Amino acid sequence: MTAPIYLGDEVSAAGYRLAGALVRTPASAQATVSLAQARAQAPLVLLSAATAGAVGERELRAALAAPAPLVLIVPDLLAQVPLPDLAARLQAQLGIEA
Repeated sequence: MTAPIYLGDEVSAAGYRLAGALVRTPASAQATVSLAQARAQAPLVLLSAATAGAVGERELRAALAAPAPLVLIVPDLLAQVPLPDLAARLQAQLGIEA
């Protein structure tokens, strides 16, 4: 079985590497290409929120919706980019007012 791949900042990547993940620290311009490569190679792809923000919206939606490999957005170390608010998104899609 192939190890998961983490795409994000160097400091967080060091921790994921210690946990057994393969890590890549793509520049913002290379985020979309790096995501496509990681999806072709690993059963699990972990994206920092900052890297997810650099991926094209269409490509990110497709990656998150695909049944395999599993793609997850994880918080970045400095929390400079907030995670998407899933609850608010679901409430808006369902027409539920909070």
